[in-house]
Amino acid sequence: MRIVVAITGATGVLYGITLLKQLKKMDVKTHLILSRWARRTIELETSYTPGEVAELADVFYAEDDLAAAISSGSFRHQGMVIAPCSMKTLAGLAHGYAENLIVRAADVTLKEGRPLILVPRETPLNVIHLENMLKLARAGAVILPPMPTFYHRPASVQDIVDQTVGRILDRLGLENDLVKRWTE
Repeated sequence: MRIVVAITGATGVLYGITLLKQLKKMDVKTHLILSRWARRTIELETSYTPGEVAELADVFYAEDDLAAAISSGSFRHQGMVIAPCSMKTLAGLAHGYAENLIVRAADVTLKEGRPLILVPRETPLNVIHLENMLKLARAGAVILPPMPTFYHRPASVQDIVDQTVGRILDRLGLENDLVKRWTE
């Protein structure tokens, strides 16, 4: 199994980093793209370097490498996740403006009918953000905002992040124990 992961410069890069770690544990091959602002946000929000995050993936691409394998519909994978997804990336994708590899790979994922999961990070949302999300949902993308849950009584920020990453893995069809399940 291969999953494409992109991390943009929106706050919440820990979602993408945690996803990469979980996919690595599951022996899922990952293809990673970091935006220029993701690199900076990684430095601001975490103790990781962009290089350390890149090493979590099996394959790493530069944001401007539009000749990368993942920019083609002939490259087979089982889905793409953009976590976090900035409003800039969301807008580019909603309007077909593939100025970089993240938007191009996401556009190809949609046109090929593969799962595309967007984890938008912005609050509050204005009508433009909402219309772009609706447009992408209608095109087949899954809009999965990182909404914290509290029924599992999180004790840390990582617990909250894990819950969202578990939901991402669920949408990819990957079994995980990050999500507290309701039982009978």
